[in-house]
Amino acid sequence: MNVLTVSKIREGTVIDHITAGKALEVLKIIGIKSGSKERVSMAMNVESRKMGKKDIVKVEGKFIGDEELNRISLIAPRATINIIKEFEIIRKFNVSLPREVEGIIRCPNQNCMSNDEKEPVKSFFRIEEEDGRVIARCEYCGKKVYDIGRFLV
Repeated sequence: MNVLTVSKIREGTVIDHITAGKALEVLKIIGIKSGSKERVSMAMNVESRKMGKKDIVKVEGKFIGDEELNRISLIAPRATINIIKEFEIIRKFNVSLPREVEGIIRCPNQNCMSNDEKEPVKSFFRIEEEDGRVIARCEYCGKKVYDIGRFLV
């Protein structure tokens, strides 16, 4: 059996139990991109007893805010967040799926009033789970968004 070994981080955040194949979207949400200075470890499609396959992201020196947590929960609703200080986990928790979000998902319906520059409204979505998938439903036009990561603002 092959074993994946990734070094511990001194201080920062470990995001575990990310839906397989979604680690790159998580990195985008937390602002990690080409040229970023943070030390990042990422593993994709690794074996997991709990999930079958999962992704993991470790970011040295970065702590995640509430808005980032809400965005992560939309694409990885079973993610676990570990806050690390001096190589030890000081806080561990699961993300929680918000019931509604405002201004962080763009409605894919071009005719939706939330996409009209003349309308003074932010997008507003109700969050649901259907058959184990996270679904966002636009409050204005009723459009369902299944691939939420593609429409995050």
